[in-house]
Amino acid sequence: MTATVIPSPAQDGAQAPAGPAHRDGNVLRWLGAYTSSMIGDNVYYIALSWAAVQAGSPSQAGLVMSVSAVPRALLMLGGGVVADRFGPRKVVIGSDAVRCAAVLAVAALLFATSPGLWLLGLVAVVFGVVDAVFMPAVGALPARVTGRDQLARVQGMRGLAVRSANVLGAPLGGLAVALGGAAAAFALAGLLIAVSLPLLISVRMRDLTPDDETDKAGRTAWNDLRDGLRYIRGHRVLAPLIAVIALGDLGFVGPLNVGLTLLADRRGWGASGMGWVIAAFGTGAGAAALLLTLRGRLPRAGTVAGVAILVGSVAIGALAFVPGVAGAVGVALLVGLLAGLSGALCGALIQTWSDPAYLGRVSAVAGIVSLGLAPLSMPVTAAAIGWWGTGPVFVTSAAVCGLGGVLTLCVRDLRRAELPH
Repeated sequence: MTATVIPSPAQDGAQAPAGPAHRDGNVLRWLGAYTSSMIGDNVYYIALSWAAVQAGSPSQAGLVMSVSAVPRALLMLGGGVVADRFGPRKVVIGSDAVRCAAVLAVAALLFATSPGLWLLGLVAVVFGVVDAVFMPAVGALPARVTGRDQLARVQGMRGLAVRSANVLGAPLGGLAVALGGAAAAFALAGLLIAVSLPLLISVRMRDLTPDDETDKAGRTAWNDLRDGLRYIRGHRVLAPLIAVIALGDLGFVGPLNVGLTLLADRRGWGASGMGWVIAAFGTGAGAAALLLTLRGRLPRAGTVAGVAILVGSVAIGALAFVPGVAGAVGVALLVGLLAGLSGALCGALIQTWSDPAYLGRVSAVAGIVSLGLAPLSMPVTAAAIGWWGTGPVFVTSAAVCGLGGVLTLCVRDLRRAELPH
């Protein structure tokens, strides 16, 4: 198995990065494209949910909203192979172009007629299929636009972009629906995704070594997939790291989504109280992303991530026992800070410890865990709270999350993993 080394910009004909990543125009163009695409995604989901509710029953709307998860989970491993074979920038550009065309087509049809739920289900399936190649390519792209020593900083910048998209996307989608209905919201989503295309086209790429390119000759996609899985399974840092991510997501997603809604209802916090708790979590996560953006790296990254997961899991369990909104806001702020820090560090370690030639496949495996397995915990969490109450369920989920921290600290190579200088 040939190790791939990213040549310096001077070696591959590109210009050297101008200082840190947050001051590098090439990285900022990528970040602008990513942010615009993510805001468009948020607007799209608002438009899809509103149109589905207007066109059918609540159960039918729920089916439309969830149908995209099936092709995304089933096809994402293949998407990782596609990203590594054809290059992440080409795949991201092609994916965004398809997503933009699909959303604008739906907007045009909704302006002209009322096609019903079948159209919304179709576009959701298309988004799921495209996401299966888009997401691994997005994960593989940072290693091709900046130096290895800047990947941790870029991970922080990516976290800030996600938080910004979450904050801006919902109000923009709601405003578009209020002014022009679902058709206007779909049109806005398409335009925001379209903005990413010229920015992505202008991004300079760092090529892989010629040796890596020749390794692909005569290989099938199935060979590439098996090779990628063997690479992950045999890696002393990536294999346990993906297990840590899986445990963290399985223990985190349920309580901080459906669990928080049920907790707010039982505590009598109301929608506004729940909103403050969610805002506190987002603020903490954003602060963690900003810290990594400005510092670029943290020493003893593996150990720090493990400790953050352990302490954060305790905070998740404690959230179910806080009686007042003010206390819950404080605990949620801590959860957001620690979860954001551990998540950013885990993402940065994946970026810096993966061979760039395999990064699409590594991102695909991590994405299946986060986007395929973790959402399954939400209905389980809701049912379990109905049977046993919020306290036992939050504590159990926190224990699952905490196992990720224990694993991080017990696996020597992961505990000692560092981010590059």
